[in-house]
Amino acid sequence: MERWQDDIFQAMLEARIEQVGYVPDAGHKAVIRACEADPGIEATVLTTEEEGIPLLVGAYLGGQRGVLLMQSSGVGNCINLLGLPQLMGVPLPMLVTMRGEWAEFNGWQVPMGQATRPVLEAMGVIVYRADRADEVGEIVQGAFEQAFNAECAVAVLLGQKLIGRKRW
Repeated sequence: MERWQDDIFQAMLEARIEQVGYVPDAGHKAVIRACEADPGIEATVLTTEEEGIPLLVGAYLGGQRGVLLMQSSGVGNCINLLGLPQLMGVPLPMLVTMRGEWAEFNGWQVPMGQATRPVLEAMGVIVYRADRADEVGEIVQGAFEQAFNAECAVAVLLGQKLIGRKRW
């Protein structure tokens, strides 16, 4: 694991995360593998990102903390369901790997990549962004604290420069 990915996993452990919903993504691969290897974390692969919202709402109502891992393109799939945790006062931390930015090779990723932050904010989600490895751990830890203490939705956008150039 790269240091910033290790920092994310450490922040998850410190936040007592027990449920992780994810759609497979290369940017989250190391964190997903760490979650799957940890017996204290239930990692659930989703067929689509919006399935993660009711999964985590239910987990919270059952006394567990969770986080949703997704790519920026998946944010568009979640728009309608983002109102659920807000109306219920349930925390929803999300870690979003960005596409459609720096050095993007796939034009299909550009529109949602550019709209991710405004869409999340329009739905009442607090949004932070990490573009440098040395800031990821602190930003993710603070986002988890805010989500669980204020019982709100918080997203951390993990910039494409941080994740690295994708080549096909």
